[in-house]
Amino acid sequence: MNNVNISDFSINMKATGKNIVQLMNEAGITVRMLQRFFDFENPNAIYKWRHGESLPTVDNLVALAFILHVKMDDIIALEGRSSQERRNTI
Repeated sequence: MNNVNISDFSINMKATGKNIVQLMNEAGITVRMLQRFFDFENPNAIYKWRHGESLPTVDNLVALAFILHVKMDDIIALEGRSSQERRNTI
């Protein structure tokens, strides 16, 4: 197994928000539809996800991936050092 340190990666929230917007559009899913599915009183959390201001909780991320028919990896945008950069520090 390769040595990978958690500090090698971070979530790019803005890019993740863009992924959510794109995947919702491709699936024909609206903010209102997600609000109903998640039983949110208002859509603020969904707008925050879309704008990269916050991330879905893990359970909501699992549900969102299910709704959008994608893997969670398709939603979350990771930033990190390349595998070559990691090898050079080992």
